[in-house]
Amino acid sequence: MEGYVLTLAYKGTAFRGWQVQPGKRTVQAVLQDACERVFGARPDITGCSRTDSGVHAKGFVALASFKTEAPDVPAGSLPPALNAVLPDDVAVVSAARAPAGFHPRYSAKGKEYVYTVRNSRLRDPFSEEFAWLYPRRLDEEALDRICKAFVGKKDFRAFMAAGSKIKDTVRTVYEFSARREGDMIYFTARADGFLYNMVRIMVGTAAETCVNGLGPEHIEAVLRSRSRSEAGITAPAKGLCLNKVFYD
Repeated sequence: MEGYVLTLAYKGTAFRGWQVQPGKRTVQAVLQDACERVFGARPDITGCSRTDSGVHAKGFVALASFKTEAPDVPAGSLPPALNAVLPDDVAVVSAARAPAGFHPRYSAKGKEYVYTVRNSRLRDPFSEEFAWLYPRRLDEEALDRICKAFVGKKDFRAFMAAGSKIKDTVRTVYEFSARREGDMIYFTARADGFLYNMVRIMVGTAAETCVNGLGPEHIEAVLRSRSRSEAGITAPAKGLCLNKVFYD
């Protein structure tokens, strides 16, 4: 198959995730609709991951592929052409001809997510759709030390959503950090791959660990347990954003 690699940014609030679902508004479906209008043919769209309802993206990578020869459309003209027919909450930020053998998921070497927490007792209407309002005070230095306990090649079964059927739960986390800017705390998670809800459970567990006065050793004990019940809460989807996908 031939096609185009598209990098997307979207606000996930009004989407029921990435993947097409009958009767549901999804990013994949609206992108297919837009491509059909631009190309005159409906391509297959493959995404780099299956983001949940409410999750956002700044660097989601998708492949628009055709069963026959790809239309002769210059890649540089695709972002403005597709954005003209896409809804306001999704945009194509770049496009390129797909290299031979490229797959947005299986060719990826890693992903980076950013999770945003508003650490305040007061709501902010301007961050409501993009941040988890967490009223208990978080010590950012202690929180960052806790986050470091996740870094490395480890079994993250305890940080996978209950009921997930994935058997290989070992992942390599290259970075998990927390920094504060005013009332906002930004977690950055970068790894060779993530389990279902892994980042959200890591964030929820790190926050609970911090406010309960525990340290990195608690995270290490949870990892050893390999039990979801030993980890903390799952942070809300709205704070999560897929920031980058890494390829060779």
